Amino acid sequence: MQVEFHRHSLQEQDIENVCKVLRSLFLTTGPVTATFEKRFCEYTGLKHTIGLNSCTAALHLALLALGVGPGDEVVTTPMTFIASVTAILHTGATPVFVDVEPQTGLLDVSRISQALTPATKAVLPVHLYGAMADMRALRAVADAHTLGIVEDCAHCIEAQRDGVRPGQLGDAACYSFYATKNLTCGEGGALSCNDPAVANAVTVLRLHGMSKDAISRYSGKYKHWDMIAEGWKYNLNDIHSALLVDQIERLDAQLARRNEICAQYDAAFSGCPDIELPAVPGKSARHLYTIWVDPARRDDILHSLHDKGVGVAVNYRAIHTLQFFRETMGHAPEDFPNALRIGQRTVTLPLYPGLRDEEAAYVSRCVLEAVGERG
Repeated sequence: MQVEFHRHSLQEQDIENVCKVLRSLFLTTGPVTATFEKRFCEYTGLKHTIGLNSCTAALHLALLALGVGPGDEVVTTPMTFIASVTAILHTGATPVFVDVEPQTGLLDVSRISQALTPATKAVLPVHLYGAMADMRALRAVADAHTLGIVEDCAHCIEAQRDGVRPGQLGDAACYSFYATKNLTCGEGGALSCNDPAVANAVTVLRLHGMSKDAISRYSGKYKHWDMIAEGWKYNLNDIHSALLVDQIERLDAQLARRNEICAQYDAAFSGCPDIELPAVPGKSARHLYTIWVDPARRDDILHSLHDKGVGVAVNYRAIHTLQFFRETMGHAPEDFPNALRIGQRTVTLPLYPGLRDEEAAYVSRCVLEAVGERG
């Protein structure tokens, strides 16, 4: 059996929505993007959404909107994708790593205060695998030290923890619509928030710092535009937005299916002493299903699964161990032992709504066989 690591869940209606845009006059950021932004606000419960071309763009602009720049420091986690950290570098600020919780892989909020300096301007938590960081505790720390919070929600649209959803306690929530995400248009992202000042700043910065976008300039009589800030080419276009608009209403049903698959995996692996399952606080968006195995055998297990036709990945190796960050930041691998340990043990398994029960059962059997193989 061949089980891909990921298969998207696009439907014919999504494809037809794109065809409608291609047959229309407006291909760039226009009425369909505006519709997506409105529907995404309705789903998240946040007041403002700005469509962007990636979560990286959202993180970058969110930090800029909060005034982060050269000389500032931003606290974040070493257990994430590299974009969480490179977005900080794009502003000219310095990332400061804080280790993660050993049971969840989430940013350990109890360690943040020790990492703060007079230069600290913000905290960038990552909602890993679909589970939220402890936002109530983080908000208390941020308020005590007058820090901004930019939430990396690339894995996390549908989650909730302690009665809080993404973006409700942070200054901005940044989302990814990359090819493997729960909501996808291949490449894309968004920033959502409740603060109109942040929303207005990001709206300008996403399109070269111009005072008017294309639809504003060309609707009715021509309107002159001005450049009011140094901006970037980060806007989301109507072609990509067309893939997103109707997916939003399917998010909850698809999450229910991913929960079923996770329960099937949990049941298969719970009795295996050689497999550790990350703790899942609150209601997870269930973006990724990871297991932690013997670090000495992790790569052999990955290769064995590949040979059995099972697509796998590693989400993630600890960022501070990657070449660029080793050379520029100078951390030893042992500086963040929990992130190091998790990064050396992680195996990510297929998880998507279209995964059939028999495929999940096959993946489970292959994992148990691979873990049990010796030499």
